[in-house]
Amino acid sequence: MVSLLPPQSYVAELEAARIEVTHLGMRRGVADPRALWRLKTLLRRFGPDIVHSHMVHANLAARLVRLFCPFPVLVCTAHSMREGGLWRELAYRLTDWLSEATTNVSLRGLRRYQQRKLIGKAKGFWIPNGLDLAPYTPDAAVRNAVRQKEGWQNSFVWLAVGNLREPKDYPTMLQAFARVVQHRPGTRLAVAGSGPLKGELEELSRQLGINRSVQWLGARSDVPELLQGADAFVMSSLWEGTPMALLEASAAGLPAVAPDVGGIGEVMVHRETGLLTPPADPESLARAMIEIQARSSDERRQMGENARQRVSEIYSIQKVIADWEQLFQDLLKRRAAGSAVAQTWTDFRERGWKRG
Repeated sequence: MVSLLPPQSYVAELEAARIEVTHLGMRRGVADPRALWRLKTLLRRFGPDIVHSHMVHANLAARLVRLFCPFPVLVCTAHSMREGGLWRELAYRLTDWLSEATTNVSLRGLRRYQQRKLIGKAKGFWIPNGLDLAPYTPDAAVRNAVRQKEGWQNSFVWLAVGNLREPKDYPTMLQAFARVVQHRPGTRLAVAGSGPLKGELEELSRQLGINRSVQWLGARSDVPELLQGADAFVMSSLWEGTPMALLEASAAGLPAVAPDVGGIGEVMVHRETGLLTPPADPESLARAMIEIQARSSDERRQMGENARQRVSEIYSIQKVIADWEQLFQDLLKRRAAGSAVAQTWTDFRERGWKRG
């Protein structure tokens, strides 16, 4: 596994699984062309049959390095509806020929990329994020323990999970929650995540008069347990791909309230697994949260069961792994049969393009 930046998350878990982790020595916000040379060196040493890149910077880097270091198959994956502005989209369009396939974790995102001609229609695939449901199986004992530990025994608890950054639009969530507290005193909002906006969001919660009702949990490694302890899940994102936090909440059997952006409307079914709202609309978000709380515990439980069933059918890790394996096999067979892109690279090698 190769990371553009020095890795900070899941390193121990990957190493425990005997997956070698290295990086290209880049710094956030700094374009460093030397990274392409480092990537070329790594790829030549490893000699992969398939390179699979994720997100715009890695996708473009992997495409460009093929000009100097041909390899059989490149699969690029986008994780959102948008990965930047006009220049990044132009770069995608101009380098599309350098990859065999581009996937998106969101079907809506895939269609947008195809409509804007960022990728060829025949080269686009939808393969969503996958989740191991086992750690999220509802457990009454875990729920009781978490609620006691966090002091949630006597409250209806909304849980939000995500980095404290602009795309998650926490100001909208806090403004909505202020309205909820007016109608439902004693309700609590717990936010698991860290990020550069923490100070601003804490100040906003004080200005709204809800600071005593909002619990900033910070970065947590026990999210599956926190989900067990919560009563419902809430998001307020401006854009998303297929958010893992929502998949996890659904797997834990929580009804959710979230804006209908990106792949959220693919994960959720309105009024069956939760309630969808317009983005950046505190009033609509608040109404939906109040409606969820007004429902009986049996109705909320049924919503949660519907959500878990949907995730099991579409997003289980076993199904997603099978989809990936099938795509990889198909692309390798296509190359072996002499696809146009593979033949182009064969010509390049015969003409001496493989140098350095």
